[in-house]
Amino acid sequence: MAGKVFSAIAVLSLLSVGVLFAASDPTTSLKSTLSSLCSGLISLLPVVSMLMVMVGAVVYASGQIMGAETRARANVWATAALTGALIAILISAATPPILTTIYGNTVSCNAASQPPSCGASGQSCCAGNNCDSGLNCIDNTCTIPASSSGAS
Repeated sequence: MAGKVFSAIAVLSLLSVGVLFAASDPTTSLKSTLSSLCSGLISLLPVVSMLMVMVGAVVYASGQIMGAETRARANVWATAALTGALIAILISAATPPILTTIYGNTVSCNAASQPPSCGASGQSCCAGNNCDSGLNCIDNTCTIPASSSGAS
């Protein structure tokens, strides 16, 4: 079992290395890939988690009408499904802060796609018309305010 897991991880690692070095700038490609992966996790894992809760409930309920041995197995399977659902929710909740801690604000976990470089002076505004600190979003471009006095 451990050999299969190791070989699967090795194959995925080789594929991801190939994707990284296919781009002209591996750092930008890595950040873009991590943003896409994080967005996918944030949108997919809660759905999978809910499905696992429903499967666990069905398995538990169907096990209750069976004999003692089947009931015990159904309880174990239902517990495993609920544990998997909880782990999926924890992964989807913990992924954005971990990636932000490691890579800063360059990796975005928003389900809606936004430009990889946004919010700096002269660049387009990020999702929700957000710009870096001290900048204003005017005509979808982050600009330095003309005068900070009188602005509220």
